[in-house]
Amino acid sequence: MNAAARQTIAAALDVALVDLINLGLLAKQAHWNVEGPMFRSLHLLLDELADLARNGGDEVAERAITLGHHPDGRAATVATSSLPDVPAGAIRDSDVVARFQLILDAVVERLHRAIDSSTDDPVTQDLLTTIAAGIEKQAWMICAHA
Repeated sequence: MNAAARQTIAAALDVALVDLINLGLLAKQAHWNVEGPMFRSLHLLLDELADLARNGGDEVAERAITLGHHPDGRAATVATSSLPDVPAGAIRDSDVVARFQLILDAVVERLHRAIDSSTDDPVTQDLLTTIAAGIEKQAWMICAHA
């Protein structure tokens, strides 16, 4: 793989890492604060989503290192994420569903862009595709509550 392709892939991995770290934090925030009749099922799904995001972020960071790129998962970097946010405090179950539709759509869209930009690296493509598939499945399960 040439240097330009490696740099493009590293940039895509950086975006994916920031999104996945932020997704994990957002999922935990909602997990702790969801209220309403769908509390139990959403509470469990959000915990699964947080684990999926955390594990995916770890795999993305390790792939970046494998390619010779140093990932940046510091709080200051993650704070630059443009994902939709969740509020502090209690959040109604229906609001969790609506917000996570937006959040997960944004994550999946950017993962698909990263997949497209890594055509020179089938290993990275496979990794990102696997992560995207897991997130799409979680999105389906959360959105089924709408």
